[in-house]
Amino acid sequence: MNKNLANGPEIPMGLGMALAKSPDAMRVFASMPPARQQALIEQTHQIRSKQEMNALVQRMMRGEAQG
Repeated sequence: MNKNLANGPEIPMGLGMALAKSPDAMRVFASMPPARQQALIEQTHQIRSKQEMNALVQRMMRGEAQG
């Protein structure tokens, strides 16, 4: 697991871009415990499009993502 201990888990570019579109999404992600953030990040490895990444972020916002 790649981690910068000062800043939490390393966020993949696609997830970072999707989160950057919504300050609320960024706050939700930032408020997650590190283990939950890492679980969500691991889900991104299966994502193949911007639409899928945006859908993951929307599920996270609704509390439906398994992060």
